[in-house]
Amino acid sequence: MNADDATPPKKATVPPYMKAISGSLGGIVEASCLQPIDVIKTRLQLDRSGAYKGIAQCGTTVARTEGVRALWKGLTPFATHLTLKYALRMGSNAVFQSAFKDAHTGAVSNRGRLLSGFGAGVLEALLIVTPFEVVKIRLQQQRGLSPELLKYKGPVHCAGMIIREEGIFGLWAGAAPTVMRNGTNQAAMFTAKNSFDILLWKKHEGDGKALLPWQSMISGFLAGTAGPVCTGPFDVVKTRLMAQSRSDGELKYKGMFHAIRTIYSEEGLRALWKGLVPRLMRIPPGQAIMWAVADQVMGAYERRYINTA
Repeated sequence: MNADDATPPKKATVPPYMKAISGSLGGIVEASCLQPIDVIKTRLQLDRSGAYKGIAQCGTTVARTEGVRALWKGLTPFATHLTLKYALRMGSNAVFQSAFKDAHTGAVSNRGRLLSGFGAGVLEALLIVTPFEVVKIRLQQQRGLSPELLKYKGPVHCAGMIIREEGIFGLWAGAAPTVMRNGTNQAAMFTAKNSFDILLWKKHEGDGKALLPWQSMISGFLAGTAGPVCTGPFDVVKTRLMAQSRSDGELKYKGMFHAIRTIYSEEGLRALWKGLVPRLMRIPPGQAIMWAVADQVMGAYERRYINTA
């Protein structure tokens, strides 16, 4: 027997394009279920006057004064954004992980998972998340029932007005905190999801074991909890930077660090975590929904094409 005969076979894995497809399908389901929480989170983060007293009061106020459909404001860009974001996130993470795989076993270390997740988060922040969230937040901050009185009539009209008034880079307002938020989130999320799958369910990628949807939801929920707490200030700053328009006059916030200092000095430390509770109400359940769908798609692929090969 030569040395090559003693080398364990490489682990087969789901290809990046299938991970991208599974993520996009999960994103569609997540957006449809959780859009109202995102609207409430945005309104709370933009509230500097104390008009909203909490999550329930904010939601009922929006529904009473603007109609129930207002809780789904920005759904089109949000659903499109999540679909593209998860496709890019899952696919690019798989590509990055391939660069960190052990040459003999095909396994990926936790360090490799962290770096792959951070790289995927940076890519999605720059290519998809920032421009879509600028449009979404501009739509969500508008108040009123009469469409003719609203500055932005819809996502396409909103994007066009931003480009005309602020230039193409107006769609990338708040890019720096978005990069920091998404990179950190995805580094933690992918590493934690893999760890919880192994710890709770003894599930290893490529082993052919199919998680039940509720098992995927528990792993996804737990993996999605740490990010919002750690990245709360980046999310608040991102929202403030994206919401301000050059057409309104001089910009209040000059950049990420200036915004952090201004918010802290004017509103206190806790203001940097405004909207944390609705983020925790949206992101972990969102990850639970997304992974429940994505794991079923990837599990079906593993059973059909990997473990029957």
